[in-house]
Amino acid sequence: MSLQKTIKTEAAIKGRGLFSGNEARVVFRPASPDSGVVFVRTDLPQPVEINALATNVDQQSRRTTIKKGSVSIDTIEHCMAAVVALELDNLIIEVDAPEMPDPSCSSEEYYKVLKLAGRLEQQADRKEYVISEPVSITSSDASIYALPYADDNLNITYDLDYAGHTGIGRQIYSCRVTTDNFEKNLAPARTFLLEAEAKQFQARGIGSHLSPHDILVISSDGPIKNKFIYPNECVRHKIVDLIGDLALVGRAIKGRVVAYKSGHALNHDLAKKLYDDANAAERIQKTGSDAVLDIRQIARILPHRYPFLLVDKVIEIEGQTRIKGIKNVTFNEQFFQGHFPGTPVMPGVLIVEAMAQMAGLLFAQTLEHTGKLAVLLGMDGVKLRKAVMPGDQLILIAEAVKVRQRSAECRCQAMVGTALVAEADIRFMLVDDEKL
Repeated sequence: MSLQKTIKTEAAIKGRGLFSGNEARVVFRPASPDSGVVFVRTDLPQPVEINALATNVDQQSRRTTIKKGSVSIDTIEHCMAAVVALELDNLIIEVDAPEMPDPSCSSEEYYKVLKLAGRLEQQADRKEYVISEPVSITSSDASIYALPYADDNLNITYDLDYAGHTGIGRQIYSCRVTTDNFEKNLAPARTFLLEAEAKQFQARGIGSHLSPHDILVISSDGPIKNKFIYPNECVRHKIVDLIGDLALVGRAIKGRVVAYKSGHALNHDLAKKLYDDANAAERIQKTGSDAVLDIRQIARILPHRYPFLLVDKVIEIEGQTRIKGIKNVTFNEQFFQGHFPGTPVMPGVLIVEAMAQMAGLLFAQTLEHTGKLAVLLGMDGVKLRKAVMPGDQLILIAEAVKVRQRSAECRCQAMVGTALVAEADIRFMLVDDEKL
């Protein structure tokens, strides 16, 4: 195993955000072993820390955003790609604006600044995840695959298919993600837009501070008032984005990733799946099970019992803010006898109840609420999007929005695979157990 690394000295970079155009200054500081990469919004009355992990991704168009509560940081992918390339594991990144600066519309400036800060080895083994089983995610005609590979590194192949646009065409590029290769062949590759997209963005006031000299704007004849650094610069930049997005797995990835027309949304889906797989693999290695809380521990926390205990295990807990668990749906469920004979469908109210129980487990983790129960108070934004059938595995996610002494609010989702089947904002009253 190699050792974890941080930077030797503090470093800084400033510039304007790619989308907002707002000025921002970033300060990089060394961090202790096992702390990971942590972004800090310093422009708020109280600084807010957001871990650079897939669980904190907030889906935004054409960029990578992480969010905690109502606080977010936009366009972190170019910075994170440089962090991966330099094999930095622990880092504090302070930013005084809602969007990271992007002075070169690429990863190059981040790479240069962090390289000059130097690297310091720390006395802790590096966290790594070796892809051992194929993972595939598709959306429309786009796809991305994570595959086992006989190489002690991350290898990426990207197929960028703009066959209907003569200014870009079809570009395929493969690379081994190493520090030297990133510096020479990837870091300078810039963000690109089609001419029609650039006009739409500027009309909406997005990126209005940019000109074709700053960012690649591509017509049918190629770059407008600019030149390609590489003949296939567009596909190289797509790989930079992908590296930055996969950094949110929170570990060095070893294996092969193959992408076809993949964008940030699909990249994020893969990062979330690999993050879950990595956590499960680590738990199994330590305990023999992937459960953070098994059914016996859950039964000691929740008062529910058969046939109304609707959480089988908890597989992920992030402090007091987020929890993730599993409900295995089988044909033996009592409710399938009448809902509906011949067409078994899990009742939507029970899916909502399962999400509420998951939220109750989250609130029970804090000492402040020990001995209290989360009693349902109200629900907003309840949406049932897809039928749940026998054989499905419900993935239940609850994120705390507000937690007070006597009340709490949680944003909940239920997934089957990568498909969202239900969601709701659920409010609870926290009451003493003996008073019920």
